[in-house]
Amino acid sequence: MKNYLAGACAALLFAAIPPALADTSPAHLDMSVNAQWLAAHLADPDLVILHLGNKDDYEKRHIPGARLVKLSDIAVDRDELTLQLPTAPELKQRLGALGIGNASKVVVYFGKDWVSPATRVIFTLYAAGLGDKVALLDGGMDEWSRAGNRVTNEKSATASSAGPDVHLREAVVDASFVRAHARAPGYVLVDARAPVYYDGVEPSGDMRKMQKGHIPGAVNIPYTSIVGLDNKLKPHAQLEALFRDAGITADTHLVVYCHIGQQATAILFAARSIGINAVLYDGSFEDWTWHDGAVEARSGK
Repeated sequence: MKNYLAGACAALLFAAIPPALADTSPAHLDMSVNAQWLAAHLADPDLVILHLGNKDDYEKRHIPGARLVKLSDIAVDRDELTLQLPTAPELKQRLGALGIGNASKVVVYFGKDWVSPATRVIFTLYAAGLGDKVALLDGGMDEWSRAGNRVTNEKSATASSAGPDVHLREAVVDASFVRAHARAPGYVLVDARAPVYYDGVEPSGDMRKMQKGHIPGAVNIPYTSIVGLDNKLKPHAQLEALFRDAGITADTHLVVYCHIGQQATAILFAARSIGINAVLYDGSFEDWTWHDGAVEARSGK
């Protein structure tokens, strides 16, 4: 399926917090930038802006210079699973087609409320080794517009590049790793799906083997809980409380899953932003049910 993580490597992903926003050197961005920062840097020659959203909406209005990106541009369906991390050669080619090269700084934003698709793109870029050159526009297109910034319907030039040098981080784990670490000391397994799936009210998983419930031992932190009603990221203190209430501390290693590996990346993004180590079960519940993994309903504590 892919090259999975060995046990001791979970501490490596998202271990370092990128430099503060005040550091505007070409190599570094904060994990998120605001509309004011982006407006001041639109003319930067190495800036690549990626718009996540509906094509029709993009063609009506987008941030000047932004390129439309789809999840299929940065992920593959492989081994009966949806939305999997591509290989290094595949990523080099795919990122190059988006105009991303070694010198690029990338800002990702969502056109409406596509927070987790945007964080999936960011996760993929981080996994490719570009983590300190990638940021999320906090609040997305709505925040850009609220700030009074210009939008356009002009198609952006999409000059391709040879692609960046891709050095894949050990960012994803498989079902055997999840089984071994779901209740292991120092690890917490997080289900990022909505409570109706975690609690077993609604089924989820591979379409041929849908099941109700969650992976045994998992705690539930819904992916929607990292943002407010305006889709802006919650302050660090609130994110820290969110994880702390789930029994997660700064020295905890997280293993996060959802339906197919999209929503979980919102939790990974939030964890990384406050210095918590985390990895993605990329196959997520789709893979778990395909392999007839055990499930339980209600509390996993």
